[in-house]
Amino acid sequence: MVYPSRIYYTEQDKSLMWDRWQKGESLNAIARHFGRSHSSIQGILSRTGGVRPLPRRRSRLSLTLAEREEISRGLSAGRSLRSIASALGRSPSTVSRELHRNGGCRRYRAHAADQAAWDQAKRPKPCKLTLFIQARGALKKELVQHLRRRRSMRRSRHHTQKTPDHGRIVGAVSIRQRPAEVEDRAVPGHWVGDLLFGSNNSQIATLVERHSRYCMLFRVGSKDTKTVINALIKHAHKLPRELYKSLTWDRGKEMADHQRFSVATDIKVYFCDPQHPWQRGSNDQINGLLRQYFPKGMDLSGIHQNRLNAVARQLNERPRETLGFETPAERFEQCVASTG
Repeated sequence: MVYPSRIYYTEQDKSLMWDRWQKGESLNAIARHFGRSHSSIQGILSRTGGVRPLPRRRSRLSLTLAEREEISRGLSAGRSLRSIASALGRSPSTVSRELHRNGGCRRYRAHAADQAAWDQAKRPKPCKLTLFIQARGALKKELVQHLRRRRSMRRSRHHTQKTPDHGRIVGAVSIRQRPAEVEDRAVPGHWVGDLLFGSNNSQIATLVERHSRYCMLFRVGSKDTKTVINALIKHAHKLPRELYKSLTWDRGKEMADHQRFSVATDIKVYFCDPQHPWQRGSNDQINGLLRQYFPKGMDLSGIHQNRLNAVARQLNERPRETLGFETPAERFEQCVASTG
């Protein structure tokens, strides 16, 4: 039986892989570029969880190649270790240890010693989950199921699974035109929203208030723009005007009739840049947490509003470090009290 030869990638190949991965290309697309299967690319990227490793750098305290060449020339000229060390501005013990590690005075070669030092400088630290990790370095499937987010590899924020139809919103106002008070979260009343999708054309609307991180969930019968806008208008009328000043959404077609929402509620609507849904970071964070309660592929049409309220209550009663360990519910209640 003939076995395929082992695949070796150069550092330039790996750098190109990471460049393409960070641009949002899929594993299959990257693999086609190299003429390999996607599994060989995944093996490289998954070692650091899909996060590009920092480039290696030499310590400023270690000997340089030029210094090692000076040591080699000094030995050839018959100079003592102390004189060589003095010329380099190094301790004699540094030169002595360098020679001892690399074959002694007779066998010392500068380039070989420099490469050996670079190779030996790697310090692989044992992972804290070494009790739990398989031989190939991947978390067991049973453990992945208990993670808050079940991805074993982190995707680039430039990667999106939105369809090409996104972005065709007439009269859309860019997120870049939002007031400064929205960006710094100093003033309450600015919300971000999205639809959390399930199977059988089911969905839940999610809203997060940027100042307090307070979230609200409500049922939406369909994802067509008329149904979604009607639901948003109905929900907006339940909140004080001071606590609902703007809404930021991605460029989903469910918001095509956003102008009717603004006319009915006097609430400004802003949209993320095309293919940039991650610009609503607060909402994406909540959607990730909601997948613990409503996994992908689950039919959401039969979930009662009482269940949604209970889930939202659990999320809103979690203390947040970013809020000084207050809960979103506590911070939002302060906002409500301030409106009188």
